[in-house]
Amino acid sequence: MTTNSSNREHHSSTPPADPDQEYMTVQETAFVLRCSVSWLRRFLKDHRHLHSYSGRRIITNRADRASIYEVRRAGDPRKDGPMPRQRRGGSSARPTRSF
Repeated sequence: MTTNSSNREHHSSTPPADPDQEYMTVQETAFVLRCSVSWLRRFLKDHRHLHSYSGRRIITNRADRASIYEVRRAGDPRKDGPMPRQRRGGSSARPTRSF
């Protein structure tokens, strides 16, 4: 199955035209808050009061973004610590064999 470009754009963060604009899409909000689009969508699904709709598009305003930022800054509610971060591809899990 091939993925078209509009589908990729839907799932990846994009920088906003103006970082100080009143309303932003989920993709722009994820870019500004430095989180993944999928995490933000799951978060907004559980916190419906923190977003609104423009047609079918989910948008956030400045106050919504400030509230989301405060939740992320407070840390992981499951463990009373920092939010878990996604691992980056650095070293491989298996050591290389030398013969």
